[in-house]
Amino acid sequence: MSRLPERADVVVVGGGVIGTSIAFHLAEAGVGVCLLERDELASGSTSRAAGGVRAQFSDPLNVELGLRSIEAYMSFEQRPGAEIDLHQVGYLFLLDRAEDVAAFERSVALQNELGVPRRMLTPAKAAELNPLAGLDGVLAASYCPLDGHASPEAVVQGYAAGARGAGASVVTRCAVTGIDAEAGEIRRVATSLDTVETNVVVCAAGVWSPSLARLVGVDLPVEPYLREIGFTGPEAALPERIPLTIDFSTGFYFHREGPGLLFGMADPDQAPGFDAPSDRTWLEKVLAVAERRLPTLGDMPLAGGWQGYYEVADDHRA
Repeated sequence: MSRLPERADVVVVGGGVIGTSIAFHLAEAGVGVCLLERDELASGSTSRAAGGVRAQFSDPLNVELGLRSIEAYMSFEQRPGAEIDLHQVGYLFLLDRAEDVAAFERSVALQNELGVPRRMLTPAKAAELNPLAGLDGVLAASYCPLDGHASPEAVVQGYAAGARGAGASVVTRCAVTGIDAEAGEIRRVATSLDTVETNVVVCAAGVWSPSLARLVGVDLPVEPYLREIGFTGPEAALPERIPLTIDFSTGFYFHREGPGLLFGMADPDQAPGFDAPSDRTWLEKVLAVAERRLPTLGDMPLAGGWQGYYEVADDHRA
């Protein structure tokens, strides 16, 4: 843990993938940066993520952000310099509703214009890419070979190390307790350790961002949604390379994770909020969908899982 500086050009609050990336890029550009994390790096939503990396979006800005991210991850070993276990196995979306097929065809046209090598596939071609996938009722599929998955924690540690190497202070176990402003301008950040003088604060606290923003009278329309992930034990019969596969109509997804599989599914009925109860029947719902989309899951040993919060804005955009 770095020492808390007396002053910084920019204070970044949040030690997940977004905060550490911001700290690295600013420090690399010569800005005096102090990153504050109230717990340990990657201990919030980042460590609970499935690790997916993609450019398959329907919004042009999100497509370009996705492409920039993939570019950065592909060269991560050189800059900032770390191994992130990147597997560019592609994203495979399975579509079983005609209206989704039409929407995806429009998105493919947009993405191709922006340089994304995404294409529509027949169910037979989808089966060639992922022999584990159940294709009952699937009308078409969408695939982009640039996409894949990486280790979220490794990305955070890599960016944090790069930020430190460029002169940034990365301070963990340091909670923000207040932000002082005078005449509409930020003057200092109060923390559980001491204060830091600064005129710029970057909020990168994920689902905890609204409470931070309220310190300066800003209302952020971001809500926390609980998400769950499971994983299997080792399975010798798994193909060496399978795409991250998503059943679009249900949100069920899976990808290879070491010698087993990682899987998840968003519950459309899940209420937002930190106090919203988890769904005790989540695994039952997942297995019901898996009967159609990953038939072998029921025969695999389930080794465990975890929960985390996904931050969602009103427009569902980055």
